[in-house]
Amino acid sequence: MSSIDIRHIVFDIGRVLIHYDPHIPFSRLIPDDAERNWFFANVCTHDWNLEQDRGRKWEEAEALLIEAHPDRTEHIRAFRKYWHEMVSHAYVESVAIMETLIQQGHDVTMLTNFAADTFKEARKLYPFLDMPRGVTVSGEVCLLKPDLAIYEKHANDFGLTPAHTLFIDDSAANVEGARMAGWNAVQFTDPEKLKSDLAAHGIAL
Repeated sequence: MSSIDIRHIVFDIGRVLIHYDPHIPFSRLIPDDAERNWFFANVCTHDWNLEQDRGRKWEEAEALLIEAHPDRTEHIRAFRKYWHEMVSHAYVESVAIMETLIQQGHDVTMLTNFAADTFKEARKLYPFLDMPRGVTVSGEVCLLKPDLAIYEKHANDFGLTPAHTLFIDDSAANVEGARMAGWNAVQFTDPEKLKSDLAAHGIAL
């Protein structure tokens, strides 16, 4: 067991609390696997989508792609239109862990790479996102994990002491970013490992 006194627990959201997969609606819109994979590799790419997480408006993002790929206009607009299908379900066990931590009196916040408008939609779909004390949304602050600045902003805004903070994220890069900011951090793979990681940091459920 760690000798560190954990006073603050920070959750990522996508692929920790909520499932995210853009292939869900696009498997219907572009049924051919090869064509769909080409579309995500060349049109609505991960890097393109990440700029919305950094704060770029969807209208601007769509316009850029439509100019470059006018024949793909319908599919480009479909990315935002059917976004709600991409977040198809919550990870019930992970959410239960977060709820238990809150009920036990732990200080729980969230730090997420998320576009501002889709996060508002996510809150309506998943009311448990309002349970923690607060959240830093990358699209609202125009900073992205794993940039050091977003961890520092979250800590400053919520009064967290980095050395007494534990961060939970599915991305190895984001976990390393938190450690660079002086936080303790664990990579999420499944709820059982999360329970074990919490126990290793002195937090019993």
